[in-house]
Amino acid sequence: MHLDKIFTDKASGKDLNRPAFEELLDYIREGDTLLVHSMDRLARNLEHLRQIVRELTAKGVKVQFVKERLTFTGEDSPMATLLLSVMGAVAEFERSLIGERQREGVAIAKEKGLYKGRKKALNETQIRELQERVAQGEKKAILARAFNIRRETIYQYLKGLEFPQFVIYSTVNLIYC
Repeated sequence: MHLDKIFTDKASGKDLNRPAFEELLDYIREGDTLLVHSMDRLARNLEHLRQIVRELTAKGVKVQFVKERLTFTGEDSPMATLLLSVMGAVAEFERSLIGERQREGVAIAKEKGLYKGRKKALNETQIRELQERVAQGEKKAILARAFNIRRETIYQYLKGLEFPQFVIYSTVNLIYC
């Protein structure tokens, strides 16, 4: 089968803000066929899955799920709608089980003292330097490049810290008597 364009997201299917998915929605046209590896790649919950399939088929797009071997055209029978709902519910259930097992595993590892969490992007010295440079008014985009981190990471490190809106430097020594 010839594929005209491939869209790959690195983000989780549970997130609605996926760049490649947004690009796909802008690109796809009536008469196109969308091949999706698996239902759980397109959406993480049944409601979202059904919404996406409905919107795409309403545009005249044929949606094919390769793993589940299901195709939806918009002129689907009640049986096709039932299969979408059942298979989508199973995918959602599997996803919730994976999350539950992961939380249980982390809890067990924490009890044993094996879970240390994710490694921090910056060490304490770098964090202090970052805070000082932000307090001096340096732009966060420049700091992100300098520390090789994302701006969002900078905001996480600065969360809860208060910085003065204005800093006044004076060269006059004042004496109050």
